[in-house]
Amino acid sequence: MPWPRSDAEIRFRNIIMKEGDTMVELDQFKYRISGYDAQIENIKQSLDLDSKKKRIEELEADMEAPGFWDDPDKSNKAMKELKTLKDSFEGYNSLKSGLEDINTLIEMADEMQDDSLISEIEDEITVFEEKMDSIRTETLLSGEYDKCNAILTLHAGAGGTESCDWCQMLFRMYTRWAEKHGYSTQTIDYLEGDEAGIKSVTIEISGDNAYGHLKSEHGVHRLVRISPFNAAGKRQTSFVSCDVMPDIDEDIDIQINDDDLRIDTYRSSGAGGQHINKTSSAIRITHLPTGIVVQCQNERSQHQNKDKAMQMLKAKLYMMKQEENAQKSSDIRGDVKDINFGNQIRSYVLQPYTMVKDHRTNKDVGNAASVLDGNIDPFINAYLNWISTGKKADEE
Repeated sequence: MPWPRSDAEIRFRNIIMKEGDTMVELDQFKYRISGYDAQIENIKQSLDLDSKKKRIEELEADMEAPGFWDDPDKSNKAMKELKTLKDSFEGYNSLKSGLEDINTLIEMADEMQDDSLISEIEDEITVFEEKMDSIRTETLLSGEYDKCNAILTLHAGAGGTESCDWCQMLFRMYTRWAEKHGYSTQTIDYLEGDEAGIKSVTIEISGDNAYGHLKSEHGVHRLVRISPFNAAGKRQTSFVSCDVMPDIDEDIDIQINDDDLRIDTYRSSGAGGQHINKTSSAIRITHLPTGIVVQCQNERSQHQNKDKAMQMLKAKLYMMKQEENAQKSSDIRGDVKDINFGNQIRSYVLQPYTMVKDHRTNKDVGNAASVLDGNIDPFINAYLNWISTGKKADEE
């Protein structure tokens, strides 16, 4: 039988054990961040900061030249580009300083054997990793039109009220995502459901790299839930198609024959049945050879709505041409194509369990409510990584 220990011995033993636990946790932190210096250097190279620095100097020199501010369009475009370039530097510098702060905290905790710093270090590393993932994602946005604003259109599929309600849920998801990223939104076209929800809606989401992020959302979105519109409480599957295209500012070299167009006018109306304009100012343009339909009702005049609709049609035809060329290249190379689950890119399951899964990247998130509240960045990041590296979420 061990002899009774004194209070001093017990306290000393507890201190030694506590210090040992602290050392283990600090060693785990050191191992966790050990490769981050190299990753930051890779991000620096991907951002091509040397070229960006030269471009910043060029733009700042242009802004000091006489007459630069006489052209508002040109000056605004230059200011926007300058801000984007400087944001890249700020992001890189914040990563460097953030990692230095974490190393300092670890050293302090090690020297003082202060376990009260453990939770603070954990929080700092988590914030740092989220920021690094976000900046790494930005380096993947190298497409020709990734920097453009995005025009996103949702169409409810077969299923009546169920699909219209699902369309409204997705509309809220994307507007919430835009708000969280500081993007502005404008509704271009809106058609209510017969009983509830939305039959179709088109919104413009404006901000740096809006299209680059949202191009991942193009496809059919599937919802599985217990129907709120069915008294029997049966499980219901609903579908909504999402179309995303860049809002291309410059003139696009696309020839459109007037004879290939059917232009209809109708009265514009907003959510809740409110009339935006009592005259037939809304425009619907159908491109007969392809069957593409674009609509616009948010501008004040029929002429402005027609111009915006034609801009959307040109962008859509241009993107279709780009996709056809890419498809031909893919056929020539003999690329292996995934057998898609129908045309569905993502499933949102609310019952009997909650799960959102992207069928292209295999990325899944258990908190469906959070995703529907606009937290879709995990899917966007997984998609951008997939098209860049070919690796799916479960292969990393």
